[in-house]
Amino acid sequence: MKILRVLNNNVVLAIKDDTEVVLTGWGIGFQKKPGHDVDREKITQVFVPENNRDADHMASLLAEVPLDYVDLATELIASVSADLDAPVGSATVVALADHLQMAVKRNEAEPELSAQPNPLQAEVNHLYPTESRLAAQILARTNEWLAARKVAPLPDAETVAISLHLVNAGFRTEDLAETYVMTGVFSQLFDVIDSAFGITLDRNSVNAARFITHMRYFFVRVKNNAQLNDGMSVLRTSLEASHPASTLCAERLAQVLELRLGKELSADEQTYLALHVARLAEDKGTA
Repeated sequence: MKILRVLNNNVVLAIKDDTEVVLTGWGIGFQKKPGHDVDREKITQVFVPENNRDADHMASLLAEVPLDYVDLATELIASVSADLDAPVGSATVVALADHLQMAVKRNEAEPELSAQPNPLQAEVNHLYPTESRLAAQILARTNEWLAARKVAPLPDAETVAISLHLVNAGFRTEDLAETYVMTGVFSQLFDVIDSAFGITLDRNSVNAARFITHMRYFFVRVKNNAQLNDGMSVLRTSLEASHPASTLCAERLAQVLELRLGKELSADEQTYLALHVARLAEDKGTA
């Protein structure tokens, strides 16, 4: 491997099998210049940007994070990755490392502000129970790590942000903006269903979990311009006859999604919405 760019003593951009990668390791960049061979014995981790992302950008991000936080985030993600629906890439590790070190700085500077409850706590707990549970585990292990270094523990409120980083892994992006939008949209969709049927859905029910899972993958499909288009007209016709209220509600949901996402929903996506609404309404005996 050849060095392409030295970010600092512990982070370099290199070329490996015609692919740009980011290497971390104590002293890996010390007294090195572009064109030098990488000292393989000093490599701690190899980060490969996914989906053709800019390796320079990832290297710059890593250069701003203390290496011990990068190692911590790697261990934390490895400890929970088996319980997540989507594979966790390098971007999530980098984002979590950056978040944790910034959270520690914020907690040291303004502990009272840092401890304030996150306004998204209830929504995140309801919408992403698996990620919330894993985030609590990550926070507990992080606080053990901090205690060993005689650093004040992070408050429970940090579980929300950590949860969203885990949710964000499904988008394979460093930017949490889409995940925040998705979380807000989910809450709005449930409100529309509640209003349409005059009920309050149990956000923790099995059918609610199925709906959320479907919508999470829907967001990924929209992002990738790959909405469902399997010719489900027969199912739609059947739902219109058997569950007219659910079909009408699904049309309202589609309007919300089109406004929020700026994309027109395919007929099949609307059909699956109607199917999930029918299931949710049946939980309350109103379908």
